[in-house]
Amino acid sequence: MTDRDWREGPPEERQESVLAPAPPAPEAPATTEEPPSAPGEAPLAPEERGVVSTQTPPENGRPPSEHAAGDFAVPEGYAVLEGAPSGARRSVGIVVSRFNGGVTTKLLEGALAELEEAGLSRDAITVMPVPGAFELPLAAMALAKTRRYACIVALGCVIRGDTPHFDLVAGEAASGLQLAALETGVPVSFGVLTLEEAAQADDRLEKGAEAVRTGLEMADVFAQLRAAASR
Repeated sequence: MTDRDWREGPPEERQESVLAPAPPAPEAPATTEEPPSAPGEAPLAPEERGVVSTQTPPENGRPPSEHAAGDFAVPEGYAVLEGAPSGARRSVGIVVSRFNGGVTTKLLEGALAELEEAGLSRDAITVMPVPGAFELPLAAMALAKTRRYACIVALGCVIRGDTPHFDLVAGEAASGLQLAALETGVPVSFGVLTLEEAAQADDRLEKGAEAVRTGLEMADVFAQLRAAASR
């Protein structure tokens, strides 16, 4: 008997191991996939298969509102420091992107109309156009650092394309404008539209006026805070 025979065991043991049945294969997991319809038959609708959708159907082809219903209220008995969108004795700087100008021009028109309604004269408003949304933070920072303006309103429009350009520009514009406000202490309101397609802009042009109201309200509450701190 050779060394190999000793390692592999006697012939009868080797034969028994060869003839031993293989362990059973694991059972395939059960599938919930529906069988295909027979040729010539239309597939069953979800409700006919007993499937109930949990999604609310959009109204007028649009997704449900992104805002929760109801008004904000502070319980009674607390001191409240709250601003109002007033433009009295204030100067406002506006930085606006020229890119997607058909949209940003309308945003600017809405913002200027809102400032006029709030009581600001034209000589109290400075408009700084910049090439695109990516340049908005730097322009907002520059205006804020002059300390001439109670607030800065940033207006722009970024539309998604086939490349990551949208995510980069929109994200940097948002974080940069926030940084400009945090570093200078001057309120910087965000009036930049981020759209999937240009047609969505028509329903969001109020964003320019909304950004003005936000900026003026923050400027007013900051003025109240400074006045209270100096007493």
